[in-house]
Amino acid sequence: MGKDECKTMLDALNKVTACYRHLVIALGSTSDSQNLREELKKTRKKAQELAVANRTKLTSLLKDKSISKDDRAEYERLWVLFSSSMELLEVDMKRSLEIGQDFPLKVPTRHLIQTGMTGSTTTVAARAMSVQNMKYEADSNIDTTDLRELRSEISQVSQMMEEMEMKVQVAPWAVEAKQEAGAELKSNMSVGNSSVGVISICEEEPKEEEAGGSRDAGLASICAVAGFFVIVAVAVVLGYLVINM
Repeated sequence: MGKDECKTMLDALNKVTACYRHLVIALGSTSDSQNLREELKKTRKKAQELAVANRTKLTSLLKDKSISKDDRAEYERLWVLFSSSMELLEVDMKRSLEIGQDFPLKVPTRHLIQTGMTGSTTTVAARAMSVQNMKYEADSNIDTTDLRELRSEISQVSQMMEEMEMKVQVAPWAVEAKQEAGAELKSNMSVGNSSVGVISICEEEPKEEEAGGSRDAGLASICAVAGFFVIVAVAVVLGYLVINM
């Protein structure tokens, strides 16, 4: 029961952090707007709430001396996944702060970048918040107040990660994975149901072209070598005839 609950909580955190990263990509682009800044704010706060819940649950389980060896190994694996998710969240929060400072909305100092991204990011934010429709607040000072809050939250996340390392001693290199790297990209469930599935399809198709290209390159190399030896042989024969004449 504890393992299933931990996995559910971790999946929720991973979903929200993935949505947050998707939103950060739109910062500074032509899709940037006050709504996007609010979506980022709500999404990262949701991620931090889930992070605290994950930390509390996993910490209590890993400190329990009565759990079995197999259960401890599973909780340690989940702890490493949780730590990795937190590191990604911290990186994206810092990136959001930097871009937000470079591209203020209230007093623009530079033109937004045409990245090719168009449309609204409301769907992504709604998925992260598990709601059908996002509600927005008309905060005219979002540039200053949100960036100030973001700085404080980055410090809190960094401090939480340091406390995690002090409270629970789990060596990441000692934790064994339960599946091969990239196995989730090959699963039938991921294809068509998420952006990861789309990525896996796009990455698998060029492999055949690459294989065909490598075969063509190999044949071209063989032909070039054969042609070289033919030229050398002809030169030798002509040289021999010239000398004997």
